[in-house]
Amino acid sequence: MADRPLLFHLSDVHFGLEHNRALDWVAAEVANRKPDAVVITGDLTMRARHREFAAARDWILSLEAPVTVEVGNHDLPYFNPLERFLDPYRRFHGMEQVVEKEIDLPGMAVVSLRTTARAQPRLNWSKGWVGDAALARCLAAIDALPEGTQVLVAAHHPLVEVGTRGTALTRGGTRALAELAKRNVVAVLTGHVHDPFDLMADTVNGPVRMVGAGTLSQRIRSTPQSFNELTFVDGKLCVEARNLQAVPTEDMKIDSVPEDAMPPREPGEPVAPVGAVPRTDPPVY
Repeated sequence: MADRPLLFHLSDVHFGLEHNRALDWVAAEVANRKPDAVVITGDLTMRARHREFAAARDWILSLEAPVTVEVGNHDLPYFNPLERFLDPYRRFHGMEQVVEKEIDLPGMAVVSLRTTARAQPRLNWSKGWVGDAALARCLAAIDALPEGTQVLVAAHHPLVEVGTRGTALTRGGTRALAELAKRNVVAVLTGHVHDPFDLMADTVNGPVRMVGAGTLSQRIRSTPQSFNELTFVDGKLCVEARNLQAVPTEDMKIDSVPEDAMPPREPGEPVAPVGAVPRTDPPVY
């Protein structure tokens, strides 16, 4: 590993509605730049179909770098309720070794926090849920690291609770952020909303940095396809939102976390720098 570790943070590839040019570009960047790790924060597929997982597996395992993958809400079975409840991660067959894998590098580590749930006591199961067991596993993994290790926590859903209790974006996110604030967590890396962001969340135990990656799919929201390039300079995390349109990082970042990943609908909402937001979502068959 170089003196300045390099990580690529990808998210929301959505095989089934993937953007092939973006995938080829990222694979070439991995081969040429040789990052110390690639962190993929969920939604590998569009509808968790077997063929989508097969394409995701082949692409991910072809990357020439250590990889860790989070599970997104789109990665749980849509059309097989029995499998969703009894064996929800079965379709990750062939790449189990990278799912929620801890990445350990000199002086730093990437630790998983699961935010998906096979069922929730609310109608919208696409939103995040940090359960007691998931949070306990994450905190135990952090606490087991050597003292002074800088930690990046990888999850799919941003750990914010937007709106009322019934429609919270990620139930349990406030509590999770407060616990992470007690530890040497440099940032929480997430996806889900299809736009990059780099925000500070205030908690009762101090601030926590939240870094979101955009999408590598056709389902863009308000920015072109992108991934985050993470470097550490003098111990400080630097984030660059790399994208196919060469849009400056500051112009790529959204200033708050939306409740969903739908394209902008209302006047005044951000529009893609290249005018590429679809009028309607791409069809799903």
